[in-house]
Amino acid sequence: MERDAQNPPAGAAADWTILQDWTAYGAGDHAMWDRLFERQAAMLEGRVVPEFLQGLDILRMDRPGIPEFAALNERLRAATGWEVIAVPGLVPDRVFFDHLANRRFPAGRFIRTPEQEDYLQEPDIFHDVFGHVPLLANPVFADYMQAYGRGGLRADGMGAIAKLARLYWYTVEFGLIQTDAGLRLYGAGIVSSNAESHFALEDPSPNRIGFDLRRIMRTRYRIDDFQQSYFVIDSFEQLLEQTTQTDFAPLYADLAALPDHDTDTIAPEDRVLTRGTQAYARQKEEEPL
Repeated sequence: MERDAQNPPAGAAADWTILQDWTAYGAGDHAMWDRLFERQAAMLEGRVVPEFLQGLDILRMDRPGIPEFAALNERLRAATGWEVIAVPGLVPDRVFFDHLANRRFPAGRFIRTPEQEDYLQEPDIFHDVFGHVPLLANPVFADYMQAYGRGGLRADGMGAIAKLARLYWYTVEFGLIQTDAGLRLYGAGIVSSNAESHFALEDPSPNRIGFDLRRIMRTRYRIDDFQQSYFVIDSFEQLLEQTTQTDFAPLYADLAALPDHDTDTIAPEDRVLTRGTQAYARQKEEEPL
């Protein structure tokens, strides 16, 4: 979501946007997209929230090859008024928030190499477009993302971005949702990762905790491995309501006086769905360097 440089790189506009330059993708790039798409789409059936699959259908993302943003945006604008814009990579916080507040989703245009197929640190076009964009076709989640962007602009003026970033991490990137059919995935960081799609939903290692805005914003997260705790919403309506009907200014003030929770903490007030064994995290800590 952020980068150190505050000025756009050469070739980028003042708002950090660039041309997707879809014709520059080679056959290998499109083959990588198709391979990732086929693997994830098949695995997500029965694991991902139905609204995600509906978004794939609405946006016709099952067509072969990397989507061309111009065509994708025609369908996305018709659904919810959002559009996808190409950026050179991670952008400054305020730029990112401003795009979201105006229903523009920034997406990297590069795609991972075969060596990065199962893991890469900086999000590529598969993570950004396959992971994030289908839910932007859902009106309620689309409104949540815009509300988050507006909240980010306010947080920037309060020195509270680090706290608000945790909400994005534990919902937009790594959120779970309780449905009538059971627990399902919706966070882009999970649905675009084959391994974490299994881990987040089925492994006994992580905690799974009911959504609580204050609790999430006190909780650190991992950027280098699977999460040790996942937070579970009851519905997208709950997520939107909690975000739009909360006065964040006094919440930030309260949080500033409270200690952070570690990634594996179970707090006394938590609504615990799964108390994780944390076996995976302990095993990783014991592995030799």
